[in-house]
Amino acid sequence: NSRGTSYLLKDSIPIPEFSASGPFEGHDLLRRGFTSVKNELLPSHPLELSEKNFQLNQDKTNFATLRNIQGLHAPLKLQMEFRAVKQVQRLPFLHSSNIALDTLRGNDECIGFEDILNDPSQSEVMGEPHMMMEYKLGLL
Repeated sequence: NSRGTSYLLKDSIPIPEFSASGPFEGHDLLRRGFTSVKNELLPSHPLELSEKNFQLNQDKTNFATLRNIQGLHAPLKLQMEFRAVKQVQRLPFLHSSNIALDTLRGNDECIGFEDILNDPSQSEVMGEPHMMMEYKLGLL
């Protein structure tokens, strides 16, 4: 047959996608992945998003002001320095204070929550160094 299998596709009846709909619809893990309640939560207060993005908003304002005062080169140079300082880190199992980044931002003389009570995301429990390095290098 010279037409091949294209005649089968041309003459076939289109079948709609079978999926349950309505209040009893099941979640399709293969197509949509795992569900996460954290992704569906909305901020509880209008200022919560503003507080989470405070440092980013402050940096944007500072860069815009610096650009207006000194020109385009000043914020570009400062952003380059920020990126260079963020790349320098200690080993994954050691706490890094990021003092150089604080100095560039002018926060080295300010006392904040993390200075007194420490950052809640960083615990004092030190993990196994070899396991943490292998995880960071992608060996696990």
